[in-house]
Order: sequence, then C-alpha cells, then structure tokens
Amino acid sequence: MKGRQLGALFNWNAFFSVTAASHSFKIPQSVLVVIHTPALEVLLIKRADVDDFWQSVTGSKDSLDETFLETAQREVMEETGIDCGPGSKLADELQDWHLENVYEIYPRWRHRYAPGVTHNAEHLFGLQMPAVTPVRLSPHEHTAYQWLPWREAAAACFSSSNAEACLLLPRFASSQRR
Repeated sequence: MKGRQLGALFNWNAFFSVTAASHSFKIPQSVLVVIHTPALEVLLIKRADVDDFWQSVTGSKDSLDETFLETAQREVMEETGIDCGPGSKLADELQDWHLENVYEIYPRWRHRYAPGVTHNAEHLFGLQMPAVTPVRLSPHEHTAYQWLPWREAAAACFSSSNAEACLLLPRFASSQRR
C-alpha cells in the first residue's frame, strides 16, 4: 500500500477552482469500500462497461468539500442500495482503514479527468454487514454481484489495489468482531 498524500503531488484546490467553471472533471480523490460479513465473505460487483471486471464499491468525491466518509456512504448507497449513512443501522459499521493508495489512472478512463491528471488517491474503508444480503445494483454501473470468501474475492478483483484491500480484511475486520 502506498501512503503518499495526493496534495503532495498537486494542488487540487487551486487547479479545480480554475477548471471546474468550464468543465466537469472527476476529482482524482476516491474511496474503495470493502463490504464484508463477520465470516469475511466479501461483496464484489461487476462493472457494466468492462467485461469480467469485478470490484468492491468505489467512487470519486463529488466535490472537494465532500469528506472521504461522506463519499464512502454515498457510493455504497448508490452502487448497492445499502444505507450506512448517519442514523442508519450500519452507520457504526463503516470503518475508515486510514490507508490510501495512489495509483495511475487507466488510460481508458483518463478523459474523465482534467488534462494532465494521471494519478488518483484512493482512501480505504471497510463495511461489515451482519450477513450475506441481496443488494440493489445501479444498472448503468454494475450488472451482477457475488459474495466470496476473502481470498477468492482478492483473486477475482481486476484491480491490484482492490485485491490488496481484500487481503488486508482479516486484520481490519478483527477489530469489528464482537
């Protein structure tokens, strides 16, 4: 896991205040949320725009003012229909892992970002569900889901950073076990 801070790479606030007025670019600050059960079964969702691309919940900040926690809560709800926002039954189960990956954005998706942006900072979270549960997918983003044991989930992930997060699950989930 790489722990560099995105701010050290670029002054995003200054850049986006200039460019956001004329373009709608994705902010290269995102979350990855490993949704799992106490038995370490992991939810993976299949992207609609790429064949055989399985992943955890991911998504970029909607604004520079949105916190990573708010981004995680919003993305989980948008992509799975699971409510882990403030006041929900699962609010206390969303755990900030205090880890960040900085990775190169796949060339096929760079057009979504401002010119010259090549890297994204991804903040990691875990969300413990009481048990395997059906989810409501966003059909324009995902076409299928599966619950897998954590090692199998890691092997099924397209992204190496997502696979690494699945492999870290036992360490972080143990602090949530009751």
